[in-house]
Amino acid sequence: MFDDFETGMIDVGETELYVRYGGSGSPLLLLHGHPRTHATWHRVAPLLAPHHTVVCPDLRGYGRSGKPPTAADHAPYSKRAMAADMVALMRELGHDRFAVAGHDRGSYVAHRLAADHPDAVTRLVVMDGIPIGEALARADARFAAAWWHWFFLGQTEKPAERVINADPDAWYRGTAEQMGREAYEDYRRAIHDPATVHAMCEDYRAGLTVDRAADDADRAAGRRVACPTLFLWSEKDDMVDLYGDPLAVWRTWATDVTGHSIGSGHHMAEEAPDEVAAALLAFLRPAATPGAG
Repeated sequence: MFDDFETGMIDVGETELYVRYGGSGSPLLLLHGHPRTHATWHRVAPLLAPHHTVVCPDLRGYGRSGKPPTAADHAPYSKRAMAADMVALMRELGHDRFAVAGHDRGSYVAHRLAADHPDAVTRLVVMDGIPIGEALARADARFAAAWWHWFFLGQTEKPAERVINADPDAWYRGTAEQMGREAYEDYRRAIHDPATVHAMCEDYRAGLTVDRAADDADRAAGRRVACPTLFLWSEKDDMVDLYGDPLAVWRTWATDVTGHSIGSGHHMAEEAPDEVAAALLAFLRPAATPGAG
């Protein structure tokens, strides 16, 4: 898994991030979703590495990365804090400007990264997610029925951690057949760590509070992502069912949006790695100057 990639723990100020990186060419940051780790990219990253310097971290709180203390306002697990981690990480690796692609919860970090740090992000790829503020503003009974876990993980009255920790394998239901043996082992190590489970819940608690506030403030101020943006959605997921034309949604949040569907279920990097890699390479090709960083 990740042949010829280096690994390390990188100090980014508030915490340390576990990261794998390799390849050559213009830098590309890949951000995983919940409850995955960086290993979700293990089938995609090698396809990108001949063309890009590929960086795959565990987000703060996830996998082997550090887990900063939580706070009443959930800000330590905000997408703004995670985005700042990524700027620090990439600078430590020698990249002041880079492209970023995020899936699921990682898509929210990628969006916040492009919104808060426009001088750092050259191109943005978001996969299977619209901005948190948009999703919550549109939330209806269908959304609540399909995405009820947002509210279960995000509430604090009856914290979800006790339920999840009673049987993490039954709750998360990942399989080695879908993920690959080594990626599954990395994921399973994470979900059996109560500190990781708590941090992942805090990610959702931040989503319902400070993350929504950040998105709402951008919308009120008319701020939009300026860099070229690609949106990819899984054909077997519910983006179209919930939002009709998801590209139309993203065009209210970014000025230059293209995109298309991927023939897979939700975990597209694991289920359709060739298609995902091809889409990323095609989108990034104009920016792929060898040696950039």
